[in-house]
Amino acid sequence: MAGATTILTKPVAGASVAIDVQRNRRSTEEHPAVKWGLIGLAVAFMLLFLIMPLVTVFFEAFRKGVGVYLAALSEPEALSAIKLTLLIAGIAVPVNLVFGVAASWAIAKFDFRGKALLITLIDLPFSVSPIVSGLIYVLVFGAQGWFGPWLQAHDMKVIFAVPGIVLATIFVTFPFIARELIPLMMAQGAEEEEAAIVLGASGWQTFWYVTLPNIKWGVLYGVILCNARAMGEFGAVSVVSGHIRGQTNTMPLHVEILYNEYQFAAAFAVASLLALLAFVTLGLKSFVEWKARAEHEILPLEAPRT
Repeated sequence: MAGATTILTKPVAGASVAIDVQRNRRSTEEHPAVKWGLIGLAVAFMLLFLIMPLVTVFFEAFRKGVGVYLAALSEPEALSAIKLTLLIAGIAVPVNLVFGVAASWAIAKFDFRGKALLITLIDLPFSVSPIVSGLIYVLVFGAQGWFGPWLQAHDMKVIFAVPGIVLATIFVTFPFIARELIPLMMAQGAEEEEAAIVLGASGWQTFWYVTLPNIKWGVLYGVILCNARAMGEFGAVSVVSGHIRGQTNTMPLHVEILYNEYQFAAAFAVASLLALLAFVTLGLKSFVEWKARAEHEILPLEAPRT
């Protein structure tokens, strides 16, 4: 009888637990109207504030025909702005890549005085207005700035020239790569690097064969975001550039000048390139995230059996 009683009570107990779980789920689930209402609200906001402005940019760019669109992009001033934008990004992104990897490695792998201060300084460009950062460089390198007289004496120009634009762009973009890598490297720890060093690997070999493969997707993700911000930066570049046509105007500055001069077709044509950059950035971002997830899912399956 005792055995029979035990056999009967176990299913009953399991069933009661399942019923309690179902009741708890039902009590915490929202009404379908609430769920679909929130989804509809999110979609409406995306359509209104994201999709519609981007569609408008391309519509206005091609409204007068493909010929007008191509003519606007082939103007000497537009080509100069495109080349300068690519040049600035080509300098700023590698510099930020080196700094981001070095700072992340130092913060994640070592303990030292001033570590919290370094992390705070990395986040500084996120809290400082780009206009303020541009004014700082004018104060330091301008004609009346701290190093202005020395630069003039040596016939060197920083403000209202390419070097000033590069410096301002580096300032506003350097947190992107570091901020992607710091939590990733801290989560991974230093055990693999320490094991490689114990086995006789040099510092460069440890970085190239151990650290870099573990952070490669984070590096690519940070580079993509950093490049997008570098090519689209307006505030800091506007202060230090001087708006010299054909010399110091990047694509965002060129769009502003064209729009202020009521050259709407040309302005939207150049703006469409920046919008296209946003789509490319989004696509690359999604691809990197997908590859990173796929690699993490595959790695455990490829681990050797013991």
